[in-house]
Amino acid sequence: MLGPEIVAEAKKVLDKIGTKYGHSFLYEAILMGGCSIDATGVPLTDEAIAAAKASDAVLMGSIGGNTATSPWYKLAPELRPEAGLLKLRKSLNLFANLRPAYLYEELKEACPLRDDIIGDGFDMMIMRELTGGLYFGARGTEEVDGVMTATDTLTYSETEIRRITKRGFDIAMKGKWAAFRKTPEKSGRGSSKGLSGSHL
Repeated sequence: MLGPEIVAEAKKVLDKIGTKYGHSFLYEAILMGGCSIDATGVPLTDEAIAAAKASDAVLMGSIGGNTATSPWYKLAPELRPEAGLLKLRKSLNLFANLRPAYLYEELKEACPLRDDIIGDGFDMMIMRELTGGLYFGARGTEEVDGVMTATDTLTYSETEIRRITKRGFDIAMKGKWAAFRKTPEKSGRGSSKGLSGSHL
């Protein structure tokens, strides 16, 4: 379990589920992010990764603090709280982030989309690739012609693109998002604007 404040409440929910359905959860606390920096000097230790790999699942809460006031954000980028999250994703090969979006009738008035777009509501799955792209590409800050210039490289391999696309279609084929599979050529949309990663 990672992120003590949020996870403590999530454990209560899981324990209630276990009570209702007749099973139990065994928890092992693992430090990541800010609390790991305070205790070990790094946002995620190799021992924490090993413990996560030995588990059936990882329950994670928040990892950082106030970016304006926390001393963690004065550290080098590879030692900041979010570096632990990126390392965990890479180590466990957690490449697919699933973000279901469903509009409940009770919340329709709070939706920022116009009524003609909402129609009868929506029920969709947004897929996000987590182990490639800007977070894992080459980066650097240097002085160019007397001006400090930062560069972040968005890099995706064909394998990374293929597997996140396949995961999306696998989910769609299970039926809940069956309409998604009728027009596969329209399912993976983005604004390429001449970007090589989008064309690949």
